Amino acid sequence: MKRLRSLLLCSFAMLSASYACAGEAAYVEPQLKHAAYGNLNIVVPVSSGDTRIWQFKMGNIMNALNAAEKFGGKLTIKVVAYSRGVELLKQKDNETAEMLNELRTKGVQFLACNNSLKGMNIDYHALNGVTEADIVPAGFLEIAWLQTQNYQVDPMN
Repeated sequence: MKRLRSLLLCSFAMLSASYACAGEAAYVEPQLKHAAYGNLNIVVPVSSGDTRIWQFKMGNIMNALNAAEKFGGKLTIKVVAYSRGVELLKQKDNETAEMLNELRTKGVQFLACNNSLKGMNIDYHALNGVTEADIVPAGFLEIAWLQTQNYQVDPMN
């Protein structure tokens, strides 16, 4: 029993030490090992209705824009919202809306699928900052077409 207690205390001490070490992770300033990024085009499909995914994706976009600026690149980004993803564009008075609007000021274009809007009975006027020019016939098809226009597709959604 004494040995078991000793083993448990030792295990607990090791576990506590590993958590403490995890909080002290080293950070290295990244350095490019290749040429500057240059001009890049990315299309980001958003078909989920999950706000956590939207915020994650918008965080990725912001990080990419900042890194491109720092390391000699210029990003052109189009977010294509279709299916439940069009709900992203309904956000007006919350953290998600603030992120969306900040990305717009950095040149990110948000496009909405007309088929999804019709299917969900959403008037595009109810969307945050969306104009007629931002409505595409079919979001899924727009993503495929953008690939033919030298846009890389962000695969995670």
